[in-house]
Amino acid sequence: MKDERTHIFRKSKGQIVINGHIKLTDEEGKEIPHGDRFTLCGCGRSQKLPFCDGAHNEIESLPK
Repeated sequence: MKDERTHIFRKSKGQIVINGHIKLTDEEGKEIPHGDRFTLCGCGRSQKLPFCDGAHNEIESLPK
């Protein structure tokens, strides 16, 4: 029997990975299209919110 549960986990850099079937909506309840596996932004800097576009990599490369 195949495990049909959705798996959601957060990576150490902040991305939230979703693997499985879910309904993703905006604040008004409009559905946001996506595949069965996608990554949500956890840092808030993505230009493609709510999806991750790798903007967290720019934060890491800044001098401290």
